[in-house]
Amino acid sequence: MNESKFNPEDMSILDLDTSDTSLYEASCFLDSPETISAYLAENMKAQDSKMLMKALAEVVAAQGVNEVAQEAGVDRESLYKSLKGGAKIRFETVRKLLMAVGVELTVQPITANYSAPNFTNPAAGVAKKTAAAKLR
Repeated sequence: MNESKFNPEDMSILDLDTSDTSLYEASCFLDSPETISAYLAENMKAQDSKMLMKALAEVVAAQGVNEVAQEAGVDRESLYKSLKGGAKIRFETVRKLLMAVGVELTVQPITANYSAPNFTNPAAGVAKKTAAAKLR
């Protein structure tokens, strides 16, 4: 049996007209590590930490706050405070929560219209970015 490798890019958000639709609870659909991973990956693309924390709160709600808190080794009340809007949360807490819901944070190169920093010659990276910006 061939087991396919899950790719969050395969589940990108579609450009749909949602003006005649009603709101839905995202947590109803967050029932597997693959779905959770895709949901969080899409939210990370927005590069908005508040949006990501709201998405993580949805995931925690879907899995059950008590269960996630226990699995992550954090206090339930502290978890509520950490996930509410505007609260500062430590990276270690985010890592524990992600592990508790069955996903992990990974790092990969950025490929679209971006040149990685040149740590041996930082000025070279700035020059490449400036040149790329002028071409747009």
